[in-house]
Amino acid sequence: MKAATPETTKGVLYGLAAYTMWGSFPLYFALFEGVPAWEVLIHRVIWSCLFLAIVITLMQRWQPIRSALARPRKLGLVLGCAVFIALNWGVYIYAVETRHVLQASLGYFLTPLVNVAMGMLILRETITRLQAIAVVLAAVAILYQLFLLGIVPWITLILAFSFGTYGLLRKKVELDGLSGLFVETLLLLPVALLTWTWLGSEGVSHFSDSTGMMLLLLSSGIVTAIPLLAFAGAARRLRLATVGFLMYINPTIQFLIALFVFEEPLSGEKLASFVMIWVALAIYSWSAWNGRKAPQ
Repeated sequence: MKAATPETTKGVLYGLAAYTMWGSFPLYFALFEGVPAWEVLIHRVIWSCLFLAIVITLMQRWQPIRSALARPRKLGLVLGCAVFIALNWGVYIYAVETRHVLQASLGYFLTPLVNVAMGMLILRETITRLQAIAVVLAAVAILYQLFLLGIVPWITLILAFSFGTYGLLRKKVELDGLSGLFVETLLLLPVALLTWTWLGSEGVSHFSDSTGMMLLLLSSGIVTAIPLLAFAGAARRLRLATVGFLMYINPTIQFLIALFVFEEPLSGEKLASFVMIWVALAIYSWSAWNGRKAPQ
């Protein structure tokens, strides 16, 4: 067995940091109590765009962004990415504010399986029998909630499909993660600024409620960018399969926060749907691991 190189170790640490920060997001967004999710979203767009611009300047990474902006006809896919990531952010913030973090965590557990299904249905990718079983089992878990519990897990479904669609579109965009997110937020920036201006003119903006709230809203840009930078550091140093396994840290932390911090109720029936998703993920992970070891 090969010893881990210093770069690999560094990559794992970056990955652990990124997914732990993302998993801890419920604790952060819970601080915005009383501020509508869509208002938090517009500030996240504004301050993320500003902070990313500073980071890109410091890293001297403007060239790929200039190239992308010089070809406006090719920005349609980036705009699609922007819309789906904004939808994902907005629904996630709403889930935290309304204490539906269990549904949110289930959405992120479900995302890899949605990616597999989309790859098969949209990109006509071939999948293994085990992966097909995992996707079917995940679908059964959602249908179980729908028909036996009488619940439409819309937060779970929107988070999983919006992030899955974002990933699908993102594959076709020739921009790295940092540059891509900056251009996405840049495209959303005019709408965010207009909305913020309208809120101020109507006297309903929460930005000036208190110094604490102002600092919280300003911090949303840093909070958005730092995990992304850590993830980029991990992705450059690790195999895709390793990054994929680390990804489960995020929804696991969210699940534990929902149970032990927010004390959201978890009935036996809801737990059964989680168990089905976990089994599906175990099957999928086993298949991915075997595929990684298969001779090329």
